[in-house]
Amino acid sequence: MEPNRLLALAAASGRIGMVFFIGPRLMDWRISNFAARSPRAAAAFADKLIAELNADVAITERAVSAVHKGDKTKALVLAMAEAASRHEVLDIEVAREFHFPNKYAEAQALAKRYPVLMPWKPKPRRFFDNEPRNT
Repeated sequence: MEPNRLLALAAASGRIGMVFFIGPRLMDWRISNFAARSPRAAAAFADKLIAELNADVAITERAVSAVHKGDKTKALVLAMAEAASRHEVLDIEVAREFHFPNKYAEAQALAKRYPVLMPWKPKPRRFFDNEPRNT
């Protein structure tokens, strides 16, 4: 049996991120500022990735349970979920769970699990710095 081709999409303030797995192997990851400009751009980004990567599974955050996101970001999440539902993929919406005290601890755990990500792991910021793009 061929491993699943899994695409996960997430939105944050001003950007959309994706990760793509074939089975347990991390194959690709990207961040797009352009796709976060509007729900239409987010949906087009999701459509393009699902088609290009020939995804079997598309995972997005459940917008109604995204308590840490603003209305604009929730609209992006919803647009990506709706785009996934139009494709012949298993589209899954999940509630985001927080297992780490902060995003930097989470990034450390992910980089440890997937060493190829280590060069992109953001350093914790000082309170007056902007959030690193890689976060």
